[in-house]
Amino acid sequence: MIKDKSFLIVGLGLLGGSMAMGLKKCNHKIYAIDIDKKAIDYALSEGIIDEGSTEADSQLVGKADVIISGLYPSLIVEWIAQNQQHFKSGAVVTDVTGVKGAIVDRIQAILRPDCEFIGAHPMAGKEVSGVQYADPAIFIPANLIITPTEKNTQRAVSLIYDMGRELHFDNICELSVEQHDKMIGYLSQLTHVIAVSLMNANDSKDLVKYTGDSFRDLTRIAKINENLWTELFLMNKENLVQQIDAFVAEISDFRDALVQEDTEKMKQKFVTSTQRRKYFDR
Repeated sequence: MIKDKSFLIVGLGLLGGSMAMGLKKCNHKIYAIDIDKKAIDYALSEGIIDEGSTEADSQLVGKADVIISGLYPSLIVEWIAQNQQHFKSGAVVTDVTGVKGAIVDRIQAILRPDCEFIGAHPMAGKEVSGVQYADPAIFIPANLIITPTEKNTQRAVSLIYDMGRELHFDNICELSVEQHDKMIGYLSQLTHVIAVSLMNANDSKDLVKYTGDSFRDLTRIAKINENLWTELFLMNKENLVQQIDAFVAEISDFRDALVQEDTEKMKQKFVTSTQRRKYFDR
């Protein structure tokens, strides 16, 4: 396991705050930078971090062995470009971003040769945001995806694995940048599109009076950060459009079976979905 490491969280939101809490419990030094003073003050008062700043303080940045970016993907490259002169030599930089193709190559192309960036994506979260909702328990049932490239060393890959173990992720795996974005287009982004579409397909304010668990479960993630998810969707547009097209085709096929009263086809779809869903049961 990793020992005696100092971590800098840049962007102290739900994920960053939850990682800070979990790593602090493992006796690491935790620093944080966030433009929201209330977030820093809260994290300090709750003992989530050891030091914090609302600015990219050069001394704070220079202390970190590991820098974890919780910034929006559109801001990560610029922040690293502006602040990498303060990075400790040998520092490993990682992130929690939901897209990789739009940022990984760009960061690795500009980063100092004595530092290293390796992409990571915790598949965890809540329907709320902010460090005040931070809880490392969100990682316990979750997957951590690491996206190493040929520019990464085994040292960096092992460090992220060790960090994931300390945070008690249920499963840690590796995908290429391309594999990650394709998979996320289906598993995460398409599911958010479906949830949003379900909520927008009917404008009745009375639905809440009649709904059951199925609708609540399906639309849980429809409470969405419009700025962040617009960025994520646009940065992975090609993959997401392909997944939307495949889903629309499946919905259309089911509609045709229903219109034609093709009971065998409908039953086979139910059987197939039931079999595939069993892979997720614990």
